[in-house]
Amino acid sequence: MKITKICCIGAGYVGGPTMAVIAQKCPQIQVTVVDLNKERIAAWNDENIANIPIYEPGLDKIVGEARGRNLFFSTDVEKAIDEAQIIFISVNTPTKTYGKGKGMAADLKYIELCARQIASVAKDNKIVVEKSTLPVRTAEAIKSILDNTGNGVQFQILSNPEFLAEGTAVQDLLNPDRILIGGDPSEEGQSAIQALVAVYSNWVSADKILTTNVWSSELSKLTANAFLAQRISSINAMSELCEKTGADVNEVAKAIGMDSRIGSKFLKASVGFGGSCFQKDILNLVYIAKSYGLNEVADYWEQVIIMNDHQKRRFSNNIVQTLYNTVSDKKITFLGWAFKKDTNDTRESAAIYVADDLINEHAKVAVYDPKVSRKKVLADLDYLETRAASTNEDRIMSFDNPYEACANAHAVAILTEWDEFIQYDWQKIYDSMQKPAFVFDGRNILDGAALEAIGFVYQGIGS
Repeated sequence: MKITKICCIGAGYVGGPTMAVIAQKCPQIQVTVVDLNKERIAAWNDENIANIPIYEPGLDKIVGEARGRNLFFSTDVEKAIDEAQIIFISVNTPTKTYGKGKGMAADLKYIELCARQIASVAKDNKIVVEKSTLPVRTAEAIKSILDNTGNGVQFQILSNPEFLAEGTAVQDLLNPDRILIGGDPSEEGQSAIQALVAVYSNWVSADKILTTNVWSSELSKLTANAFLAQRISSINAMSELCEKTGADVNEVAKAIGMDSRIGSKFLKASVGFGGSCFQKDILNLVYIAKSYGLNEVADYWEQVIIMNDHQKRRFSNNIVQTLYNTVSDKKITFLGWAFKKDTNDTRESAAIYVADDLINEHAKVAVYDPKVSRKKVLADLDYLETRAASTNEDRIMSFDNPYEACANAHAVAILTEWDEFIQYDWQKIYDSMQKPAFVFDGRNILDGAALEAIGFVYQGIGS
């Protein structure tokens, strides 16, 4: 099958960048990204490409090149479904907040709604691609819905999980470690796989395109995120031991990272991991294991989450204890709110939970992040439903200037590893703060000795 039109349902952190790169690399294919969120689609279509809704280095240039040529953003979902030969499903799969599996299982209501809409609209054969991260055997449910509610046309379901790291998503898409495509072993399934392989072959070499059965592909995504998160929790567990024993976690990480069997990636001790994937996917894995009665497997992976939650609480508790066991009405400045640098994504950011703890202690939290708005900060805190929204609004101060954010603060906490924080005039910040002036470096990015020479009381993670 020669692919000339692709549709992607979902204009979020995965769908937008992925489709932009496909459009740039495949000018012969018309790519349409659809979403019911009119505000989001309007932002993707903004004349000023600096205003697209997702910040990723290099993404604006790619969108600017392809948009209007063969990349389109629309709210007309049915038209895009009708015209496309390949339909990517790239909608949100949050953790359930209700009913069976609450707090662990993936909520698949948006996936099911997509499947039912595709089934009702499609008048010819379609290839439906799971791009969202899904539990194992979700493809089976999608196929059942499509086959039983459709118009008698044939659907092939492929699993094509994304392995993007936010902040480097464009480079990850342009130069992927691998492209994973899972499909049915039947002749029709293999033909569908080859159709998608042909799309990626426009810029990805054949040796990096891996084909499997659907179940292996679905589980590989969950497993990859679980292994990465496990490494972070492992080094964070050692960071607490380092603090008690006089070891330095950075030196330990460097020593073990030089072992070729271990490698150096994801061994950076911090206030804890965030983002939309790691926690959600591990909880999903835990739920799947428990549903099969594999309780020891479930307990093993759940400990990764328990350790991450502990690291965030430990950070906020340390701020309170160091500031003489009270932060009531003290100004604590957060540098960073995004879950990592080079993204405006705040989902599951450690900053949210540290701020929540400090507000419980009646602190005034001042926030500066180069890419995150006050509206988003307050929405993140309100989502926790810990207290009235009016209290959050009263306790959170937002600044567009980092020096103003730090003025008269009792302490500065680094919550995101933005490069610009390293370049600041820390003498100027020290001079403007209450004394003693504390710095809690939750990302270990600052030169502690240099800050102590200025006069700061500096605390990093794991030393």
